[in-house]
Amino acid sequence: MPAGPDARCAEPICVWPAGALLGEGALWDERDRAVYWVDIKAPAVHRYTPATGEKRSWPMPETIGCIARRRAGGFVAAFKSGFALLDLETGVIERIGNPEPDVSGNRFNDGNCDASGRFWAGSMDDGLKRPTGWLYRLDAQRRWVRTDGGYVCTNGPAFAGDGRTMYHTDTLGRTIYAFDLDANGLPAHKRPHIRFAEADGYPDGMTVDAEGCLWVAHWGGWRVTRFRADGSVDRAVRLPVAQVTRPAFGGPGLTTLYVTTASIDLLAAERTRQPLAGGLFACETAVRGLPAGQFAG
Repeated sequence: MPAGPDARCAEPICVWPAGALLGEGALWDERDRAVYWVDIKAPAVHRYTPATGEKRSWPMPETIGCIARRRAGGFVAAFKSGFALLDLETGVIERIGNPEPDVSGNRFNDGNCDASGRFWAGSMDDGLKRPTGWLYRLDAQRRWVRTDGGYVCTNGPAFAGDGRTMYHTDTLGRTIYAFDLDANGLPAHKRPHIRFAEADGYPDGMTVDAEGCLWVAHWGGWRVTRFRADGSVDRAVRLPVAQVTRPAFGGPGLTTLYVTTASIDLLAAERTRQPLAGGLFACETAVRGLPAGQFAG
């Protein structure tokens, strides 16, 4: 998967050397003009405000995989114990329910909202051994449905701008799948879209830009790659850290690529080599992203 540096992207800058264990879930919030993201393993929600440089964190009571904005205010979240509504200012967590009460070794990982206001989040085996992970869809009535699964580790999903195509990742299988979303908003016609070679690391979080291209983080691959709609490689943004977890577009014109990273499981020598591992990075691009979906429930 060769790809040179993207001449349309500036050099990535670490805007928050947070040293997160497992940074994930970058999300641009237009209301606050800020980037929200999570540390899954040192459970917290973080917020970075580019205009002021303000950095703020809210510790969480348990492992948290991802969040998304609610149209009604606050956030929806996928915790280890299941779905919940989250108000960061008051600290109130309103539990919705746990789709996997009998799978104690699982936790939720990455997630996203589609343009119709449905919240999608994938579970995974926290021990990275068993294929017990599934992708769930939570609708505005706060009911969930299990859609695609049998994975050790799920990532994504991401949605094309027309709302008709969804991408979802089998991380350990090194494969990103494409689906058609049917009239009921359920995935159909599953097909391999992008396969990673061993040298590329593992596909992690991703986002779609306004031109229909898919930007994918490489866990163990030191980069984010932009793939054209046909799955071919366009360009790569190189980072000074190996464990790259999720990109998201933000900023006034949605042209800044924010990228979360991780420091978990790095040996001492690698931590010395990668002092910014676990940081939040920003990269100015000539490409515009899509607005983040918001949960309708």
